[in-house]
Amino acid sequence: MKIKTSLLTFTLGMLTVLTVKAQDKEVVIAVDTLSQNVYMLTGQGGNIGIYVGETNVFMIDDQFDRLSDKIKTTIGSLTSKPLATLFNTHMHGDHSGGNAKFNSETVLLVAHDNVRDRIRANQQKKLDKGEITADYLVRMLPEVTFSDDITFYDGDETIMAFHVHNAHTDGDAMVYFTNNNVLHMGDTYFSGRYPYMDLKSGGSINGYIAAHRKALMVINDDTKIIPGHGRPSTKKELETYVVMLEDIRTKIQAVIDTGASLEDVKANSSLTKMYDEVHGTGFISPERFRETIYNSLKEK
Repeated sequence: MKIKTSLLTFTLGMLTVLTVKAQDKEVVIAVDTLSQNVYMLTGQGGNIGIYVGETNVFMIDDQFDRLSDKIKTTIGSLTSKPLATLFNTHMHGDHSGGNAKFNSETVLLVAHDNVRDRIRANQQKKLDKGEITADYLVRMLPEVTFSDDITFYDGDETIMAFHVHNAHTDGDAMVYFTNNNVLHMGDTYFSGRYPYMDLKSGGSINGYIAAHRKALMVINDDTKIIPGHGRPSTKKELETYVVMLEDIRTKIQAVIDTGASLEDVKANSSLTKMYDEVHGTGFISPERFRETIYNSLKEK
């Protein structure tokens, strides 16, 4: 019996390893050219923004640790200029998991104050379990943080980064390349699908909508938008998206006001029905989205 159990455990373990390796082999880093100097990289995880400046590269987010070599190779196919700045839009691992692999003495890692705090807390748990080294933890952490806004200058380009409060998390920041007219919204925007709001990490439906409204004040009809997930987008699409969010929020608030429970809202498909076909096929199902908004509105 012990031999059979051990064999089963070994077999399951090998299947897991083979599955992970197969997934890694299948990941292709695709490139979208959004302007003369700005590119969007898509692989596995959050969308990456790459700005090729006069002498250096400015990078936004870095997906997972295991994909770092592939991402570096792709960046190398775009330019021979070195990476100088890495910006995290927020703390989630599919956007910041490669920090340690990209961080070096010549790379400056930048993020909102809360991003550093949350990454440190998450990595400390791994350090305590012996999963990472102390040096790895240090290289995961942003070296420069800000509370509201920070601006970078590169020749004629001005790169504006600004914090949006309690949207996807409590540390979200958008990055706008003014001359190239490209805005990276991180996970404050899931193009073509319902968004994920991490309520446990400070996210909220009201903050999410406010973030969209702030973005719309910055951009114009010609702006290219890099969403946290999904295909490149436009101002018109973002306007339609935020109207959808506001409509669903209003409907769920209305049934909350009549005494509806969480289970009532999860079961009431009519609250999101008109949007489900287009936006409800992604990572966040319509039922889960209704649940998130309900919990967010009840917390306010």
